[in-house]
Amino acid sequence: MTTTAEHLLDLSPVIPVVVIDDVEHAVPVAEALLAGGVPLIELTLRTPVAIEGIQRIRKEVPDILVGAGTVTSPELAARAADAGSSFLVTPGSTDTVVDACAATGLPFLPGVSTVTEAMRMAERGLTALKFFPAEASGGVEYLKALGGPLPGLRFCPTGGISAGTASTYLALPNVGCVGGSWLVPKSALSDNDFNRVKALAEATAALR
Repeated sequence: MTTTAEHLLDLSPVIPVVVIDDVEHAVPVAEALLAGGVPLIELTLRTPVAIEGIQRIRKEVPDILVGAGTVTSPELAARAADAGSSFLVTPGSTDTVVDACAATGLPFLPGVSTVTEAMRMAERGLTALKFFPAEASGGVEYLKALGGPLPGLRFCPTGGISAGTASTYLALPNVGCVGGSWLVPKSALSDNDFNRVKALAEATAALR
């Protein structure tokens, strides 16, 4: 399955931001999200098993788009691409990291939190961006203000957003989707409760 960065923002109201400590959780989480109607997963590179998790999902759940989040270095961008990631997400947008992501040929969402950073990405032709950390950086009102001077940019705000606040973000014309960790809570993973993950995924349809 191939896509573009702009298309990533339209696939689901929520991009599940998933942290796994046990690689055995990777495939059942991906299967539960897909069964619940969420066609993509962002596996963050915050744990030692994340790369293997991406490999397993790519092989065993081919119908879901698996991406790598928390890409903070050229090495991580290359490793994620080699593992079979379909897209990349960065928390920030240094030239080094953005260049490395572009070099992989994969669609990616560079992280921005200021007007200047957003404008720099626009100068590079990147119009689909991650807004992080969303709540701490001004949230809905900040993104609403960006829409005037930067109408050509669309965002996936992530950071501090919940099921209760997601719809407020999604109502903005410059927001395509939000990133959220609530679809795969740690308590569900510790209990191996993948039916709960499926139910949370199904609930995202009501957010549109």
